[in-house]
Amino acid sequence: MNTINRDKAVKLLSDYIENENLRHHCKMVAEAMQAYAKSLGKSEEETDRWWAAGLLHDLDWEKYPDEHPGKAVEEILPEHGYPEDVIEAVRAHAPERTGKEPETEIERYLFACDELSGFMNAVSLMRPNKFSDMKVKSVTKKLKDTRFAESVPREDIKKGAEIIGKPLNEHIAFMIEVFRDW
Repeated sequence: MNTINRDKAVKLLSDYIENENLRHHCKMVAEAMQAYAKSLGKSEEETDRWWAAGLLHDLDWEKYPDEHPGKAVEEILPEHGYPEDVIEAVRAHAPERTGKEPETEIERYLFACDELSGFMNAVSLMRPNKFSDMKVKSVTKKLKDTRFAESVPREDIKKGAEIIGKPLNEHIAFMIEVFRDW
């Protein structure tokens, strides 16, 4: 599959993930990946692959948590014809589980968008206007509070910004703009 069929990708997500919060997270990461791909001048086909990597990165988390992301990268995504760069990005988003560090551009951006998207969603849930008037300072202040969204690894958020070559504040500001209307 050289081109990504977005409807089929969304259906695949629905087939494997029932939890609405996890689906929401996957859609957020897909939006962030798409926005970054566009900002980097990627072709429409490449942008679709970045979007698919974001959408499907946690595909096996709900049904196969102990195997994540192995089940997705070894079986599910190849069986559905996803391109190697999408599969490898999904593999590299969890280096502590797979041993594969994010190296290519799509891999680095997926790693950078994953944990930060989840954290920013948690911040938005504490705000009356969600993302619409969110400021970078709101996010960085919560990052310092280790009790807030304590399961989100702060080191991964910092590492993500570093590996895409952006100051953390700039990465957060970009993501706020992506999610402004969520």
